[in-house]
Amino acid sequence: MRLFAAIDTESQVQDRIKYVQQHLKRELHLSGKEIKWVRPEQTHLTLKFLGEVPNSTIMPLCDVMTQTAAEYESFELRIQGLGVFGRPARVVWAGCEIPTELLNIQARLENEFEQIGWDKENRPFAGHLTIGRVKSAAAGHRLARAIQAYSDEYFGSVSVDQLCLYESQLSRTGPEYSAVCTASLK
Repeated sequence: MRLFAAIDTESQVQDRIKYVQQHLKRELHLSGKEIKWVRPEQTHLTLKFLGEVPNSTIMPLCDVMTQTAAEYESFELRIQGLGVFGRPARVVWAGCEIPTELLNIQARLENEFEQIGWDKENRPFAGHLTIGRVKSAAAGHRLARAIQAYSDEYFGSVSVDQLCLYESQLSRTGPEYSAVCTASLK
């Protein structure tokens, strides 16, 4: 199983993401060969990508999620700004504020997962929602210029009241996510 720990988005944020994706698609005349847009209902904030995981480790991973979530209170997360990773752009993302609660949860998960055998991420946490994956350099250059107009775009707030461990199954139409376990915050 290919797993990751994440925070879900809400319908108001997903609707706004869809609107911006459609606007960029029309404005730049981007084809599916140039960019693969993430379905808005699948947007999430990844806290830790675990990769391929044997079935025997699912329970310990869910235990870490539950124990971590139980230590933290629910909080609001603002989703704002649009940007890209890479030159030329390879990933289009919606940004999020990084409140202390989010940093603490992510760091705790990172440490707890390390205790049960997963490598620690070697780069700093950069909370974001991936909304598109760019397939061509030309599209990447055009997108990087066009999204400057969306650098302050407000997508809405997410009420963070649970953490989720997802399985990602790759298919010809893109990844499909299904919850393996969820853990409620206080």
